[in-house]
Amino acid sequence: MAFFDSEIVQEEAKRLFGDYQQLMQLGSDYGKFDREGKKKFIDTMEELMERYRVFMKRFELSEDFQAKLTVEQLRTQLGQFGITPEQMFEQMHGTLERMKSQLEQPPS
Repeated sequence: MAFFDSEIVQEEAKRLFGDYQQLMQLGSDYGKFDREGKKKFIDTMEELMERYRVFMKRFELSEDFQAKLTVEQLRTQLGQFGITPEQMFEQMHGTLERMKSQLEQPPS
């Protein structure tokens, strides 16, 4: 069975994309959230990034031609910005860590 023919792969891709879109819509109001709302948003974003990381690892480990092509396309696209997928995840993690540290600071 081809990688993209798997119902599991299709369902997870659909869920990841839908969850990401919802989170980005919600994130546009991040500045209006109270402290607990911001913590919840960050936690949810961390969970989503971990799900995405696992999903991409499945692509990398697959022997399927289409999966390998998808990984190469992602690497090429990110390479245009001078980063690798690993660096993209590190940057996202760093951003979330900064957001968390800002929550720990007393309001000015």
